Amino acid sequence: MVKAKIFILAKHFDGYPKETDLKLIEEELPPIKNGEFLTEAVYLSVDPYMRAYEPGLPLGEPFIGSQVAKVIESKHPKYPVGTYVIGQFGWRTHTIASGDILGIVGRGRAPQLVVKQALDLPLSVALGAAGMVGNSAYFGFLEICKPKAGETVVVSGAAGGVGSQVGQIAKIKGCKVIGIAGSDEKGKWLVEELGFDHFINYKTENVDEALKQHAPEGIDCYFDNVGGAISSSVIYQMNKFGRVSVCGAISGYNEKVRAKSIYKQLVSKELLMEGFLVTKWGDRWNEGVIQNVKWIKEGKLKYREQVTVGFENTFKAFLDMLKGVNTGKSVVKV
Repeated sequence: MVKAKIFILAKHFDGYPKETDLKLIEEELPPIKNGEFLTEAVYLSVDPYMRAYEPGLPLGEPFIGSQVAKVIESKHPKYPVGTYVIGQFGWRTHTIASGDILGIVGRGRAPQLVVKQALDLPLSVALGAAGMVGNSAYFGFLEICKPKAGETVVVSGAAGGVGSQVGQIAKIKGCKVIGIAGSDEKGKWLVEELGFDHFINYKTENVDEALKQHAPEGIDCYFDNVGGAISSSVIYQMNKFGRVSVCGAISGYNEKVRAKSIYKQLVSKELLMEGFLVTKWGDRWNEGVIQNVKWIKEGKLKYREQVTVGFENTFKAFLDMLKGVNTGKSVVKV
């Protein structure tokens, strides 16, 4: 018998999550049946959306999240032993799943096989630059913002996994890119290593004035990861027919933020503003993965990972990510 370690939701979050809101338990798993396979977690992903979705999660259930896992026992022909999969298994070390729906987890889609083109990159990248993070950047930016060469693009949360990738894709497409993040160290990485044209530290600079300085002719595309006051500042300086892709609103996930209304700007400037879930492009998933991997191998796309070691430290990695401690994609190495 295999024992799985699992973080379950013990109490709904009030403001920033507390360690006592989750409980670490052990569960003995039954033998697998025909059509099932057993996986062992290799890397767990921690992402902002987990905080946004938490209020709707039932107490006593495993906390949500995706992971790269290795198949260690199988009675399913599509998932032989030794195969690596990406599954919405949640915060657990071992999972029984099937090829159609998730077994013990009971939610989400069937696990995906790691795309072959990504196999010579670190496995953790399948959760980041060559996974959901990369596809959020690829589809969310290109399909909604539809950038044109020479346009000005602003990215908030620019030093995170998605934001840093959006800015680089914008540069590949010939755009001027301004990144907004919360430390000068992050800004140095964005400009000197990733090729962003300008950086704004929202903690030490006046965002309105900095945008006027760096984008005197206005903003054409805005990729929004944070919402709140920062997004209001950006949208007030957008050009007519500008496009806004809303990936997240992390500024409001843990606390209330007062911001001036953006709706007059949406109407008067005839802006296109669209929120998205990356699963919208599920039928084109491998297209995004393969293109991002190609850019990585060509040296056009760089990524950074904040790796926390140890399954027991998953909550710490999650909280650090929510507080902006990370640079790049946050993952836990089990």
